[in-house]
Amino acid sequence: MDTARKFDANEAMGQEIDHTRFNQRDFKTFAQRLREETALLARYFDEGRFDDAPPVAGFELEAWLIDKALSPAPINAAFLQRLNNPLVSPELATFNVEFNVDPVTLRGAALSTLETELQTDWQAGCATARGMGAELAMIGILPTVANTHLVMDNLSSMNRYVALNAAVLRLRGGRALQLDIHGKDILRAEHGDVMLEAATTSFQIHLQVPPTLAVRAYNASIIASAPLVAVSANSPYLFGKDLWAETRIPLFEQSVEAGGYEDDAHGPMRRVTFGSDYARNSIMECFTENLEHYPVLLPTTFDSPPEQLKHLRLHNGTLWRWNRPLIGFKNNIPHLRIEQRVVPAGPTIADAIANAAFYYGLTQALCETDIAPETDMPFAQARDNFYTCAQQGLDAHIVWLDGQKQPAQSLILKTLLPMAHGGLISLGINDKDRIHFLGIIEARVQNASNGATWQRRFYAAHCTKKGDHMVPLLSAYLQRQRSGVPVHEWDIEK
Repeated sequence: MDTARKFDANEAMGQEIDHTRFNQRDFKTFAQRLREETALLARYFDEGRFDDAPPVAGFELEAWLIDKALSPAPINAAFLQRLNNPLVSPELATFNVEFNVDPVTLRGAALSTLETELQTDWQAGCATARGMGAELAMIGILPTVANTHLVMDNLSSMNRYVALNAAVLRLRGGRALQLDIHGKDILRAEHGDVMLEAATTSFQIHLQVPPTLAVRAYNASIIASAPLVAVSANSPYLFGKDLWAETRIPLFEQSVEAGGYEDDAHGPMRRVTFGSDYARNSIMECFTENLEHYPVLLPTTFDSPPEQLKHLRLHNGTLWRWNRPLIGFKNNIPHLRIEQRVVPAGPTIADAIANAAFYYGLTQALCETDIAPETDMPFAQARDNFYTCAQQGLDAHIVWLDGQKQPAQSLILKTLLPMAHGGLISLGINDKDRIHFLGIIEARVQNASNGATWQRRFYAAHCTKKGDHMVPLLSAYLQRQRSGVPVHEWDIEK
């Protein structure tokens, strides 16, 4: 992994481990090192050891490889070998890959710089896939994915994924994972392994922040999650069922449900979660919670000094808060990052960068309010807003900082977009980037046309005859995705 060129992905399960079977001694040794490194991290916070550079932006885009029949194509190993790009890596399933970018300081033309880099790598990936008789697709849940694709034969051949599957099933006592999603339709199913997770692909936005801003930025990111998922929803269908606007949210939460310890204050501590609270005094609180409330999944040990925090970061990588705090290193200096995980992949690169612009601007604006917004919005309300928006998308109503419930569309247009403009101005993003990318968000919301609404409109118009399935929908989606035109400009002609 080229850590000089991209954010260190250890926390995101990006680091391979050397074996898949563990004994009680492994767990004991790992637990001891985890305690030591958690205490060391607390000292880093107390002593102000973190990089205090201005905010830095980055992201990860997960994508699908699909065949000529528009079904998942389990060829990522051969694809990655042909592409030969260190910024593109395997994912859990052999039909998924992940694109990374060089992090950039969040100012000037940062957004268009990120767009250009991602577009260049994406086009190279598309050409490579075509040379293999396949295609790349960016969409939260592939409409044509079936339960028969989500099998262990399609698990990427990396030790960390084999071990993760075994660990989740161990903590569940071997019980199958239960899927129960109530949306426009109802989906109930069970699955014997973690491959359900492979049906979800996201656009994970990273924000490196100076330590003085960390608590405000983390809490602001939590509050911003609801409008962000409403704007970006792109996953309405799973196994032929019309579920949530962003079905990826409940699917991921249920696909790796290993559980944690029962906590008197919070109840069951889920491994995929919106979290248990805001950060009150320090982001260190999250890592203390990791240590005290979550059993270790992967007790692999590293022959490295405690100062690298490898065990702490690996453990953090097996906990998937929708807003996840991360610790990274550059030139041996630790830094703090927030990984905003609520945004799905797609529909286009322009849409993805617009989502990032909205997130960065709104988060910065919330950080700069005279009164911290978490003072006015209880954590439980931020959580309720998030799940409402994940389920209903732009049709949702959001309770904002004034305590009033408002339609998501009008709140975003009248209040949140002006805030996002102000936040990007404060960061020093140039006017061209700011106006262009937030203009995409504005038009999308005005037209009530995110990826989820477009998919539903197209399906209603063309895919309701008996015997029809998701192939016509996906074919039309991919045709428009190739054009690069943002989703609010897509028509629903067949």
